[in-house]
Amino acid sequence: MTKRIGILTGGGDAPGLNAVIRAVALTAIRRYGWEVVGIREGFDGLYAGLPTIPLTEERVRDLLARGGTILGAANRGNPFALRVEHDDGSIEVADVSHEALTRIEALGLDGLIVAGGDGTMSIAHKLVLMGAKIVGVPKTIDNDLNETDVTFGFDTAIRTATEALDKLQTTAESHHRVMVLEVMGRHAGWIALTSGVSGGADAILIPEIPFDIEVVCQKIRDLQASGRHYSLVVVAEGAAPVGGEQLYYIEGKNGSEGRLGGIGHQVGNMLSQCVDAEVRVTVLGHVQRGGQPTARDRWLASRFGAAGVHYVAQEKWGYMVALQGTQMVSVPMDTVINLKFVDPKGDMVQMALDMGIVFG
Repeated sequence: MTKRIGILTGGGDAPGLNAVIRAVALTAIRRYGWEVVGIREGFDGLYAGLPTIPLTEERVRDLLARGGTILGAANRGNPFALRVEHDDGSIEVADVSHEALTRIEALGLDGLIVAGGDGTMSIAHKLVLMGAKIVGVPKTIDNDLNETDVTFGFDTAIRTATEALDKLQTTAESHHRVMVLEVMGRHAGWIALTSGVSGGADAILIPEIPFDIEVVCQKIRDLQASGRHYSLVVVAEGAAPVGGEQLYYIEGKNGSEGRLGGIGHQVGNMLSQCVDAEVRVTVLGHVQRGGQPTARDRWLASRFGAAGVHYVAQEKWGYMVALQGTQMVSVPMDTVINLKFVDPKGDMVQMALDMGIVFG
């Protein structure tokens, strides 16, 4: 029987991660009588041998409402492609996956729970193929992970974005302005779509639908002609115009991934050229990741964490916990690596179109 398990949080932080850690520890201790340790700084901490954190009942007692992760996270840590910079400025990519496996063995872990998104699950799957005993828990505020209906952190992110739209609406109406809100969403527009509909946006621009700015301009002009002199536009950070490319405020170099950003201001500049109104741009950025998780995210994270422990007990190595309907199920990690996108012809986009929202 498994006696000692570990947990690490990979990728970016998300509201609800601490709730997962709490649920894992309490379930393992109270249901199975196991010992639980937390691995710091994601996979970076695993292969680097950072000191672990004993996750006792007392240590996790007050974690439920806390944002972030007490274990830390590393959204660019990959033991299969560790980037090492030498004194001369050259970059070497090293495979330290065997060090990660050695570390798991040295810690005496009978199982490891890994919370993360598609990148984290891809790494975990490769380690499982090498013999690691890992169970996955889905985590991403973008809600773009395949095989699960929803991921924790998403509800908190859309609440933050929707509240921002509510606040922007009142000042937009007061000053007869066009307000552009840039939200997260590198490749999938779930946050933009959901918060845009919930917050009364007039236009929603997402990565899955290249936009024609003239369509948005015409929508705003039509609203002005009808007597409404303010507009709300939501833009996902990964959106791009027809024939154009995504914008990066930090370009990738030496094999590293760039950081998206700036499309909100580009859209604002475009709109200022085609509509007779002042345009203001707000970029939410990491505000969407921070703060206390909603009750729904705490509930979902707790279910995921508890289910992850049960799957360790069942030795379902290489599987990830998923929510399908109302049930917790296990799905192979290699089936969740492909992202889940908004369907441009799906019923959710059609609903928004039926209500007069444009997508460019």
